[in-house]
Amino acid sequence: MSSKTQFYPIQGLQMEVERRGAGKPLLLLLSEEAAFEHDAPFISELASKHELIIPQPPGFGKSERPDWVSSPDDIAYMYLDLVETLGLKNIPVVGLSLGGYIAAQMAIKDDSFISKLVMVDSFGVKIGGPFDRDVQDIWTSHPDKVAAWKWADPANGKRDLSARSEDELSIVARNIESFARFCWEPYMHDPKLKVRMHRVKVPSLFIWGARDGVVSPDYGKAYSQLVAGSKFVTIANAGHYPHLEQPAAFLKEVNAFLG
Repeated sequence: MSSKTQFYPIQGLQMEVERRGAGKPLLLLLSEEAAFEHDAPFISELASKHELIIPQPPGFGKSERPDWVSSPDDIAYMYLDLVETLGLKNIPVVGLSLGGYIAAQMAIKDDSFISKLVMVDSFGVKIGGPFDRDVQDIWTSHPDKVAAWKWADPANGKRDLSARSEDELSIVARNIESFARFCWEPYMHDPKLKVRMHRVKVPSLFIWGARDGVVSPDYGKAYSQLVAGSKFVTIANAGHYPHLEQPAAFLKEVNAFLG
């Protein structure tokens, strides 16, 4: 399967973009687990039907990260510039967790290039009141508790980092640092995003792991209701990353929606 990686100058930085597969383009925005998603089965399956365009956000992979980039809102503007640079039109967008947060920020600004939008266990909006915890504290909680929130089977989240090269480990660490930089304050959301989600007019599908403990299915359903006419589905026996834990069930929903 064809795959190539290029760097594009976007707003003064070099952004890493992988293009994989053949067919109609699909913009795939990976999650904070991007370092472990590139070789996942769901990507190979998507790439058998689409040319996947997979950008690395600033500070992820080998994309540069200038000091002024501090939020998913900043990244959304950069990705919109990338869309223009690549001449992408009438394409589906799939956003996974952090990637979904960025996709939402893009769509409220300009969804004219999007044919259909898929949001997967995304955060980004404040659903509850000021003292309600919409998104679990994954940074300071015990790792075992975090694993139980993220995965229906915590064993699915275990990584053999000893098998990784020094360069690969550097990317893993850099991704974690950048994720914290972009989502620490305000914690995992943009206070303005909720009131702007009505601007999203494209057909939208929200996919949620039925056992997501990071952002619950109730949160996901409320999120989906901010987009008129959107569809909300859950994936059984999956936590925050249904595309990794239950790829077949995940792809069934995505393929049916995209057509």
